[in-house]
Amino acid sequence: MTLFRSERFAAALLLTAAVLGLVLANTAIGPWLLTVMDSPAHLPFGLELSARHWISDGLLAVFFFVVAVELKRELAIGDLSSPAKAALPAVAAVGGVVVPAGIYLVVTAGSGLASGWPVPTATDIAFALGVLAVFGRHIPTRVRVFLLALAVLDDLVAILIIAVFFTHDAQPAFIALAAVTATLFGLTSRMLKPRAPWVLARRPRWPLIVALVLLGALSWYFTFRSGVHATIAGVALGLVMARVPAGRAHHVLEPYSNGIVLPVFAFSAALVAIPAVPLSGLSAAFWAIAIALPVGKFVGITLAGWAGSHLARRRDRPALHLPDIMVVASLGGIGFTVSLLMSELAFAGDDRIADEGILAVLVGSGIAMVVAAAVVSARSRHYRRLHAQR
Repeated sequence: MTLFRSERFAAALLLTAAVLGLVLANTAIGPWLLTVMDSPAHLPFGLELSARHWISDGLLAVFFFVVAVELKRELAIGDLSSPAKAALPAVAAVGGVVVPAGIYLVVTAGSGLASGWPVPTATDIAFALGVLAVFGRHIPTRVRVFLLALAVLDDLVAILIIAVFFTHDAQPAFIALAAVTATLFGLTSRMLKPRAPWVLARRPRWPLIVALVLLGALSWYFTFRSGVHATIAGVALGLVMARVPAGRAHHVLEPYSNGIVLPVFAFSAALVAIPAVPLSGLSAAFWAIAIALPVGKFVGITLAGWAGSHLARRRDRPALHLPDIMVVASLGGIGFTVSLLMSELAFAGDDRIADEGILAVLVGSGIAMVVAAAVVSARSRHYRRLHAQR
């Protein structure tokens, strides 16, 4: 399991899964694979979902649970635990959302495809940290901390976008049931705290763990039936769970999230047949996403981060220089996992545009990875020379 906790290995596995999915979709078995993935399974309780939807609505909820636990930890005791700490990554995150969205809307103006503006606003934590780990061996820890804080805030924005803009035909009764089960989940998790009476009495923990699993499954089901995207259940459960048990759950689930959930989702999302059309035949959405991810993220994070570094200077921490901010900005353009999900949701009514959106995410993220590798390597060499001179 240690291998699956490695940022480098997780990023490599994610990329391999996406490439494999794209390649297989464009071979002789591609049509069969697409049919299998998109054929709904008729199950009771209104769960008539295809394999692709089970992955994006069900399996991906585990990833969002892990992200929510990380977010809660950062807000409680980490680098987002005070306004002074959160100021710089927050300002940079806003720039990294507003500028790509603006570029997308400008490029797609008049095309009727404005609904895809959220697609280029996301940053993939696993990929970004993986590229930094591979090419930035000599990059200071403060740069990695800044990247992690920014990416966590970026994921928070993505979660809010999914909850607000991709909720359709909301069902208040199911929303209420989801809220009740999530609350019971949070209360039950507090019985696993180190000084809780249940733990001090040395009672077995497995009944509580079984109860948490059942309550989590019910919360997911009610969220799915409510019209809110089902992955939001993972977010809610991660935020309401008591911090110590949540940390243990994060430790247990992280290898499965890195080694199974994200690669399976990347493979599923990348199962797209490349359209046999000339470049001029691609939609405005394709070009907008492919440009906004590497360019919009870089420009937005760099400008906002540079401005924020002057407004949020702290005496207890060395200032981030503009080249360090550019390192993080180049990594921010790797949208991948969340951008793939956003593309599926934004273009759900048009299969052709949805496929082009997924291809654009892969292209844009690929360009960002190449640029980031170059920028990170150059900055890492700079710090290596500084260390050698001391």
